[in-house]
Amino acid sequence: MARIKHLAIMTVDPERLAKFYCETFDMEIVNRSETGGVFLTDGYFNIALLLNRGGQTPSGLYHFGFEVDDKERIFERVEEAGIPRPRARPGHISYAEERTRDPDGNLIDISENGYLDIRPERRQPTDEEIEFG
Repeated sequence: MARIKHLAIMTVDPERLAKFYCETFDMEIVNRSETGGVFLTDGYFNIALLLNRGGQTPSGLYHFGFEVDDKERIFERVEEAGIPRPRARPGHISYAEERTRDPDGNLIDISENGYLDIRPERRQPTDEEIEFG
């Protein structure tokens, strides 16, 4: 069974939200990205607080992520549901390997790696990747 393991929130002030979640709910910061994101955990569930640069995406809930044991099996099920095969996330994305949408268009990250350990092949983003997410 796939496990929902993270939720991403777009915000103009990730540090302010991180402080709130840490002080209010005892969450812990596990990572900060070069692009301004702050990643929190309660030891089971993770929250990614992503810097909203005022682009096309409004602040608020952005996407959620499943940790899976066999992503190829999930990809087949996605395609059987009439949704295009999940696409690889850029190399600078720290955790999720692929992304898809549900039938209503909600973004879903898919990871075999999990959401606490940064992917080993992670690299620095290009300026274009930072600008266009």
